[in-house]
Amino acid sequence: MNIEQIYTGCLAQGAYYITSNGEAAIIDPLRETDPYIKRLQKDDVTLKYVFETHFHADFVSGHVDLSKKTGAPIVYGPNAACEFECISAKDGEEFKVGDVTIKVLHTPGHTMESTTYLLKDENGKDHAIFSGDTLFLGDVGRPDLAQKAAHMTQEELAGLLYDSLMNKIMPLADDVIVYPAHGAGSACGKNMMKETVDTLGNQKKMNYALNQPDKASFIKAVTEGLTPPPAYFGLNVAMNKKGYESFESVLTHGMKALTPDEFEAAAESTEALILDTRDAADFYKGFIPQSINIGLNGDFAPWVGALIIDVKQPLLLVTDEGKEEETVTRLSRVGFDNVLGHLKGGFAAWLESGKEADVVDRITAEQFAAEVEIPKDKVIDIRRESEYAAEHVEEAYNKPLDYINEWIKDINPEEHFYIHCASGYRSMIASSILQARGYRNFTEVAGGFKAISETPIGKTNFVCQTKVMKA
Repeated sequence: MNIEQIYTGCLAQGAYYITSNGEAAIIDPLRETDPYIKRLQKDDVTLKYVFETHFHADFVSGHVDLSKKTGAPIVYGPNAACEFECISAKDGEEFKVGDVTIKVLHTPGHTMESTTYLLKDENGKDHAIFSGDTLFLGDVGRPDLAQKAAHMTQEELAGLLYDSLMNKIMPLADDVIVYPAHGAGSACGKNMMKETVDTLGNQKKMNYALNQPDKASFIKAVTEGLTPPPAYFGLNVAMNKKGYESFESVLTHGMKALTPDEFEAAAESTEALILDTRDAADFYKGFIPQSINIGLNGDFAPWVGALIIDVKQPLLLVTDEGKEEETVTRLSRVGFDNVLGHLKGGFAAWLESGKEADVVDRITAEQFAAEVEIPKDKVIDIRRESEYAAEHVEEAYNKPLDYINEWIKDINPEEHFYIHCASGYRSMIASSILQARGYRNFTEVAGGFKAISETPIGKTNFVCQTKVMKA
């Protein structure tokens, strides 16, 4: 028996590859299936089942394509109403993979079909659980995502989750290994550990949710402090439930190379959004007007989903040369399949063609520290509230990037302000959105709060720890 966790950091997502005696199972695969197919061929094993822990909200799974290519059936737990051929297994049902057994533990609460898969080894001993979004390391799945579909409140779903954990998970032995679907950074939980594998015994000791004195306390603890889920979550659930266009077809469309003239014509004749995935350090120096910058070298796909919202939005890509396929692939993982093509030769080709370009007014942290006057100058900090609460520039306003579509309308276009995040990644996203909507009355700070706090002047004069301020 072999168990391999295939962890994708930018999505904080774990897929699992299990082999035993010539057969294999894959749990919660990513959208692109070629790596799995090649691995099966390399190991000379037959894929017997594709297991899904639930209808995922934060990414599009590869279950449909993988099943079509291999003939392996897709297995969900109870209550899974797929719009494609699948097995909706019964609670307690068992599936053989080589010499090991995978048992279905129906654990509703995160969603109604949420299922934990218990792996029993060759000797029938409980070895590991693949807990999906039911149990994370340090946390449990949020109970607010399936409210509409389940016709239940988040408190009612949290109660179901409590029962699932107490009745199905907690009775298992302490040495059982926990393999969750997500780790720190995922929007599917709020308190996840950076580790991606642990023992159930350790989780029983340190997981706050598993240590509540009663059901009422559990419900209060897991529903407290939940931020609104990204808008694309519901659209990804629909794709996972209904099926989707093949990844190969999506990649073919996205890899269409457009000359600057063709690119410009496509932008003018469609409602396409120009998505520039270069690093902020390159983007600010020059970019196609109206472009939105979300750097590939960061939490790219989650920010695309959080800010662009509609997965059907037509996209035109500007990337570093050689990064076109990676960009299309990572977009497809969160359901953004409508890529019309990319700029051949990248932004350099756009400049060489003599077309118009724009820039962002960016200064260094040292310049910021030297020229800003508190409280005369306005500073907007777009980090999350928890980051701001820990430490921030004195009298800065906290307006998280997540909610830019809400607070942007309150910006006074006649009043200058400085904008920063933690390191410069998010503030360049915000800067590009602001300029695309006609705001140019700001200066972005390179390196963000980290750089500001490390300058001698900034650390002495500006950094403080106080309550969150609102504009």
